[in-house]
Amino acid sequence: MRKLQGIPYKIIYVYVLIIGLFHLYTSIFGSFEAYLQRNIHLAMVLPLAFILYPMTNKSPDNRVPFYDWILGALATLPGLYVVFDYDAITSRIIQVDPVTQIQFVLGLLLFVLLMEGTRRVVGLPLTIIACLFAAYMYLGDYLPGIMRGLPFSLHEVVEQIYLTDEGIFSMPLGVSATLVAAFLIFGGFLEKCGTGPYFMEVAQAFTGTAPGGPANIAVMSSCLFGSISGSAVANVYGTGTFTIPLMKKIGYKPHFAGAVEAVASSGGQIMPPVMGAGAFLMASFLGVPFVQIIIAAIVPALIYYGAVFLMIRLEALKCGLQGLPAEELPKKKDVLKKAYLFVPIIGLVVTLLKGYSPMYAAVIGIVLSWLVSLPSKENRMGPKKIISAIHDGVENITLVCVACASAGIALSSVALTGIGQKLVSLVLAFAGNTPLFALFLVMLVSLVLGMGLPTTGAYILASALGVPILAKLGYPLISAHMFVFYFAIISNITPPVALAAYAASSIAGSEPNQTGFTACRLGFLAFVVPFAFCYDPGILLQLDLIGNLMGILACLVSCFGFAFAIIGYINRNLAIWERAVFVLFSLMALTPNNSLTLAGSAGVIGSTIIFGKLFKKDRGAPKCDSIE
Repeated sequence: MRKLQGIPYKIIYVYVLIIGLFHLYTSIFGSFEAYLQRNIHLAMVLPLAFILYPMTNKSPDNRVPFYDWILGALATLPGLYVVFDYDAITSRIIQVDPVTQIQFVLGLLLFVLLMEGTRRVVGLPLTIIACLFAAYMYLGDYLPGIMRGLPFSLHEVVEQIYLTDEGIFSMPLGVSATLVAAFLIFGGFLEKCGTGPYFMEVAQAFTGTAPGGPANIAVMSSCLFGSISGSAVANVYGTGTFTIPLMKKIGYKPHFAGAVEAVASSGGQIMPPVMGAGAFLMASFLGVPFVQIIIAAIVPALIYYGAVFLMIRLEALKCGLQGLPAEELPKKKDVLKKAYLFVPIIGLVVTLLKGYSPMYAAVIGIVLSWLVSLPSKENRMGPKKIISAIHDGVENITLVCVACASAGIALSSVALTGIGQKLVSLVLAFAGNTPLFALFLVMLVSLVLGMGLPTTGAYILASALGVPILAKLGYPLISAHMFVFYFAIISNITPPVALAAYAASSIAGSEPNQTGFTACRLGFLAFVVPFAFCYDPGILLQLDLIGNLMGILACLVSCFGFAFAIIGYINRNLAIWERAVFVLFSLMALTPNNSLTLAGSAGVIGSTIIFGKLFKKDRGAPKCDSIE
């Protein structure tokens, strides 16, 4: 992103502020009609892709070349045309009324500029995927066999992606134009009112003295901060600049410190109440209130972070790492005095639970953030801070907006050509209607898509391709959506392209791939949880009380067993065969068969007692690759 100075900086600052005020206005007083709101949103945001993001690495990064100003101006034209000719466009009959010459030209212009903007902001993978789906609409008729598509003219393709709400201006962009924008502003207010920094203080005070202290701080602070940031990379840079040096200070190797932060930061996207743009999209795709997504996500998120805490604690105990001295950390008493800073988060959750819309809840959260800032002179939000909060929140909207718009092209291709059903048939044929094998295939698709895409784009594409497969096999829709959502997130720590791990390695000064593979090991249990809730919806709180409790307990027990096996330690080093026993019983605990689940859970608990308490003999000095 360019770092502008002088008059260009002031111009763009005001422009971004106007974007924020527009979205804040529509959050309070109601959005325009969906197609119009999305057009205005894209027309306002897309120019930033050319003004703030250089064309190449060699392009100037402190000023805007004249051609980028021109591209930015051109990017507004398709949206402005819709605004001025809205009635005529919305009264058209799709695939009946002809596409006018100006509509055709503006549609092509929008596609080209969006692809270039996507390349700059998001990267080549999503650009290529969107282009391939667009090409399939036009050229699919020339393909052989089962992949042969229907014949569509170029005018019909342009009509689909530009003049309907099933293309660029489909539901993903709608979520960006309403919910995401509102919550980004809410996040900006949380940071300015002191709640964001307060998360770090809470983490330090309550986890810093435990074994592996700074690692615990990283996990807890990333959990709290990530629940409002919605971005793994932003989370890494937001908390990692503090936690990674602390971890290195007590003896952790750079790659391990970076890996801990990457794993912790990635999980923030699945931690309610905000969870990022993907969660809002999930609610829209499923047609359910956002609060239902929060309810379904809360237990898996807690299990995820509980598992990470467990892995780090076992590693710290194995290597003899102590926590930080209490005198170097904030006092719990002083931290608790500022507990009122949690009020905006609590207000947001209560508002959602009462059935209000997420946009209304975001506005309530913004108001509460301003109110809690007033007691502190340091954090008090006057006009300047309010303006800054709106600007800083909206500043990051470009990536989400562009990713959602480009992913919409893929969705339009699926809707128009039926390629989704063809891919479903191919996968099911390859998997042989074996549910577990199909889950693995969908997992691989989600991970591959997520390696080069932001979570939002990866989830949109993975849900379009993977959810129909899982639904065909009988998995509940919410389980299917959560499955692909999880793996789109976990791709942030999965080599060879692990964005969160690479961001953490830049802070830690470690080798990126080594950091990524270590993060993958620490986050191994994150790969287990999605399979668990697909076979047991009780983990998503979708069953009765007894069913939910049994599912949660079985998953927890299984996670403990896997953690003991991976780290190879309880209160002593474990032998290979002992670790294998834990793996076997942990797998049994995750099966859909109740008898096997009970036997596996009992086996993990029994093995923990026997190996940890009865067999006292250690297996030699620990091998601690995580410490210097």
